[in-house]
Amino acid sequence: MLRSGQPLTGPNRKRCREDEALLATVLDEGERGFVIDTRSAQAANQARMTGGGTEPKSSYPRWRRLHRPLERGRPLQESFAKLVEACNDASLGMDRWLSRLESCRWLSHVQAALSTACLAAQEEASVLVHGAEGTDTTLLVTALAQVILDPSCRTLEGFQGLLEREWIEAGHPFHLRCARSAYSHARLKQEAPLFLLFLDCVWQLSRQFPFSLEFGEQLLLTLFDNAYASAYGTFLCNSERERRVRENTHSLWAWLSQPGEKKKYLNPLYTRNALVIWPSVEPQSLQLWQGLFFRWIRSARYLDEAWAEIQRLVEGD
Repeated sequence: MLRSGQPLTGPNRKRCREDEALLATVLDEGERGFVIDTRSAQAANQARMTGGGTEPKSSYPRWRRLHRPLERGRPLQESFAKLVEACNDASLGMDRWLSRLESCRWLSHVQAALSTACLAAQEEASVLVHGAEGTDTTLLVTALAQVILDPSCRTLEGFQGLLEREWIEAGHPFHLRCARSAYSHARLKQEAPLFLLFLDCVWQLSRQFPFSLEFGEQLLLTLFDNAYASAYGTFLCNSERERRVRENTHSLWAWLSQPGEKKKYLNPLYTRNALVIWPSVEPQSLQLWQGLFFRWIRSARYLDEAWAEIQRLVEGD
């Protein structure tokens, strides 16, 4: 599996022979590859007018392009804000609540992300994933595909490594995307909860495969909190170049790896599963992440107590 930004073909359909040669070396003789473009065909063609574009069939004859559009900008942020607003509206009856939940389309974004990740994971050929810059929906798909495919990415240490590699070092602009919370009335143009969408998809995996991830919901909630406001430097800035500031800050990973802290995030039901975990993406299989979206209006005390009791029983065995 490969990831990149869009090819810079532009309106004149410029070629990059080095890029063509690089992708050709990936394929064995007679093999075909797939390019999963996380933009719509229309958006990709429009990008060509401003210097971007897609891989021309004539220059990449052994690669087949598939468009799987995923939202990455304001529509995603608006969906997030509408969902939070609905979750905080205590006046809603069940019918109106279900209508509001459907209209915000958050679970549709979760479904689309998981579906595209499954597509990338199930291809028995080389796969190149990209969108525009390759730092948003591209990372969402490649990171999810690795959690689905690779059991090492489902361990606490492996998941931290995945986040470092696929989100931080790959240049996801955390500062721009997580500038304000969903409660803010300001709507910044480049704000979008891509990382939250990834965490939600991982939560869906953990719910469908409760024994296969070494970490639990508390880790995902902690990562969400630190992406938006943190005492650590792990998610600061917008690029690896800017993140040199991390040399003068504390690492979230170092904190989470302390024995006393680490225990809080482990899944007591975890059993290593070497198999691929294929999630169901049917609407009835996806649920609202109540532990996140209801955390400020509904007490989690009973769930926390139940989780602690499970840990006690497992350790007693």
